[in-house]
Amino acid sequence: MASNAGQQDSAAPGFDKAKAAEGQELTKKVLPPVRTLPPAPLPPYESLDAISPPAIPEDFHDIGRSKPLSDLHSDRTPSDLSDYSDRNTSKYTDSVVEGAALFLEFYGLSYTPHADNTARMASPQLIFVDGTFAELAQEMADYIQTNSAKTEHAVQVGDEVRPLLEKEKNEEALEAIVKAAGVLNTVPEKEFTGAVNLLIHLVLQSNEPKRHLPAVCSNLLKPITSSPSHGFTLAANALSTIFNLLDKTNPVRYNVFLQIIRFIRQHGQYELLKPRLKNLEAWFADWETNAEDQRKLYIDVADAAAEAGDDEESYHYILKALSTFDREEAEGEEAQKYSLKALKMAISSPTRFDFQDLRALPSVQALSDSQPVYSQLLDIFTEQDLEDYNDFREEHEGWIEKEKLDHEKLQRKMRLLTFASLAASTPNREIPYANIAKALQIPSEDVEMWTIDVVRAKLVEGRLSQKQKVFLVHRTTYRVFGEKQWRELDTRIDQFKVVVDRLTSTVRRAQAEVEQARKAEEEQLAKKLAGAGISSGNPGDRRRQPRQRTDDDD
Repeated sequence: MASNAGQQDSAAPGFDKAKAAEGQELTKKVLPPVRTLPPAPLPPYESLDAISPPAIPEDFHDIGRSKPLSDLHSDRTPSDLSDYSDRNTSKYTDSVVEGAALFLEFYGLSYTPHADNTARMASPQLIFVDGTFAELAQEMADYIQTNSAKTEHAVQVGDEVRPLLEKEKNEEALEAIVKAAGVLNTVPEKEFTGAVNLLIHLVLQSNEPKRHLPAVCSNLLKPITSSPSHGFTLAANALSTIFNLLDKTNPVRYNVFLQIIRFIRQHGQYELLKPRLKNLEAWFADWETNAEDQRKLYIDVADAAAEAGDDEESYHYILKALSTFDREEAEGEEAQKYSLKALKMAISSPTRFDFQDLRALPSVQALSDSQPVYSQLLDIFTEQDLEDYNDFREEHEGWIEKEKLDHEKLQRKMRLLTFASLAASTPNREIPYANIAKALQIPSEDVEMWTIDVVRAKLVEGRLSQKQKVFLVHRTTYRVFGEKQWRELDTRIDQFKVVVDRLTSTVRRAQAEVEQARKAEEEQLAKKLAGAGISSGNPGDRRRQPRQRTDDDD
C-alpha cells in the first residue's frame, strides 16, 4: 500500500500528531492513513496514454537554477491522516524527476500552464505499506463515513461493510463503498488524491471492475466542492490514473475514455484531449471495439470539437462516424441525421471546397431519397456553378432561409468554386477579365479582388496581367474528376501534342538550315584555296627551311 507523501512540510507534524494520539487513552479510535495507489507497470503519464500533464518542479522554466523538488502546496495545514516521515521521501525522488522529464520531453520548454494554474498541481509521491483487501476496504469505508458526517447526507458505510468483509463478501462490500464514494468530492483537497487512488486500487482488485468503474467515473465528473480552483486537475489525474492502470488491451478502457471525453467537454478543455486522438484507431484495434461503439465515441469527439469551436476537427470525426455505417444501415435514421449534419457543415464551411469524400459515403448518397433538396444542393457545390445555384434558389424560393443557411456565405463560396471551374476549363490558360466578370456575375472592377480571393483559397494559382486584362493560369484545382474532366484532359493532351510537333518541325528545319549553311561555307573556302594554288587536301608545307651552319655562327 502507499500513503500520500506529496505535502512534505506536513509530513513530520502529521507523524508526530499520530504518535502522540497513540500514547493517549482516547475513547475515539484514530483513523488509519488514507493511502494512494501503487504505481502502474507503465508510468501514469506515458506519452501515448496520458490525458493530464504530469507534475513538475516549481519554477520549472528556470531549468538552470538548483532547487530541490517540492510540493507546490506544502505550506498548507498538516493533515490529521498523514502517517509518514520525511526520511522516506528521498527514496522516491527519482519518480518525480522522471515525471518532470517526461513532461518536458512531451510538451517542450515552451509549455505555458493554464491561467488558473491547474496544470501545476503536483502528483503525490508513494510510500508502500502492507494491507489486505479487507483492511483497506474497511479503512476506505470508515473514512467515507467520517467525512459524510460533515455533510447533509451522512452514511454509515463503515458499519455496513464490516460484517460483509468478515464474511468475505468483498464484492458486496465494495459495491456499498463505491455507492457512498460521492462523499470524496467534499474531502479536503490535500486528501482527495490519496482517497480516490485508494478507491481505484480497491476497484481494480475486484473480480468485476467493470461493474464498479462507471460509478467511480461518474463521481469524478461531478464538481469537487472542496477545491473549486483545482477540481479539474484533481479529477483529470484520477481519470487518467484509471485509464493507465487498466491493461492496454482491456475493453473497459473504452468506457473510461468515453467518460474522459465527456469530462473534457464539460470543462471546455478540448485542446488537452486533441493530441491523444491520434491513438484512437490503434486503441480500437487493441480493445476490439465494434463499429457501433466506435461511432459513439467519434460522435462524442465531434461534439467536443464543435463546442470548442474547432469545426474542421468536428467535421473530420463526423465523417469517421459515418464511415462506420454499412450499406444496410445507410438509410437508417441515425445515419441520415449525421449525414445531413455533415452536409450542412461542408457547404457552410468557408475553407472546405472538396466534397468528394463526403459524397462517396453510402449514407450521404442515401440523402437523395430522404433529403432530395439537400442532395441537389450538394451536387451544385460539388460540380456546378453560380448560375446553377441561382436557378436552385429561384426554384426553391425561401428554402435556404427556412433551413437557416447563410445565403451570402453560400453565394460567395459558389463564386470561388465557379472561378476554379472556369480556370480548369480554359484551354489556353488565359482568362479575360470579361469572362471572369460574366461567370461570377460581378462588376469588371471587382475581378482583381475576386482573383486574389480565389488564389488565397488555394483553388487556383496564376498572375494578373493588368495591361492585357487577363488572368494567366499556372495551376488549378479540379472540383471533380469524371468523364468531362477526362475529355478536357484528352483535348489538352492533343493540344500539347500539336505544340510539340510544331516545335519538333521548327527544330529540324533549323538543323537542316544550319547543315546547309555549313556545307556552303566549306565549298566556298575550298574554291578560295584552289584559286591561291593551294591544294585543299594538302595546303602545302609553309614552314621556313633551315639555314646552313657557317663558321661565323661560332
